[in-house]
Amino acid sequence: MYEFDEDTVVEQVGPGVFTGRLTDRWDIGSVPNGGYVLAVALAAVRRTLPAPDPLTVTVHYLRPAAPGPVQVHVETIKIGRQYSTASARLLQNGKENARVLATYGDLSAQMSAPTHVFGAAPELPPPEAATAQSTPGFVPPATAFGRRVEIRPGRTIFDPLQPGEPPELSGWLRFADGRPPDVHALPVLVDAFPPVVFRVLPPGWVPTIELTVQVRARPVSEWVRCRFRTRFIFGGLLEEDGEVWDENGTLLALSRQLAALPR
Repeated sequence: MYEFDEDTVVEQVGPGVFTGRLTDRWDIGSVPNGGYVLAVALAAVRRTLPAPDPLTVTVHYLRPAAPGPVQVHVETIKIGRQYSTASARLLQNGKENARVLATYGDLSAQMSAPTHVFGAAPELPPPEAATAQSTPGFVPPATAFGRRVEIRPGRTIFDPLQPGEPPELSGWLRFADGRPPDVHALPVLVDAFPPVVFRVLPPGWVPTIELTVQVRARPVSEWVRCRFRTRFIFGGLLEEDGEVWDENGTLLALSRQLAALPR
């Protein structure tokens, strides 16, 4: 079993109640990565709903999580022919850390729908053409989470911005242990790159307030290529928009985060 699968296991202990454990293998500093926390909550949701694929997921982070036992309470809101919806509360020590709302469906049943795509994956050299070690200033610090993923970027965080250019980062991404990406891993992958705001502000802790992930296709390649950008930094808040594509140029997921400025 791959590390991600080991570390997102939940066990049902009652109607709509699951237990699990956040491990320290996905920490940034001493706090578990937000995408990983979401993935643990969704492990309980997908045990509850009949549809296989998370189509849209929103999580509000109420307080920082910590490595250790968790409970996930799932409420089924609707079971439909095409879409099913549930909410989930992830708790530690009796306090709610995250509140999730998720709608699931079957992506394979929608392949015959009309298709019009007006965007494209970022242009990047092949993954083997760049190594993480050749791009200082980009790769996450030598934290536990930084050892779980491999990032091969198109530029470093501290490359100078051109006049009028918004902060943006792009690059290749995969699990370091070779786990093939799937729809259940996308919440972690959209939250794996360093915050784009580091291109304009000094690095620091960037607490996510809300994260939305919209899944559009099932991954079929080892590597995914990502693009993240921020346009509006004011009032103590920022947004970060993300795109995740597979090696064949198929859009896998869109994401948006609302976060506080680096502390």
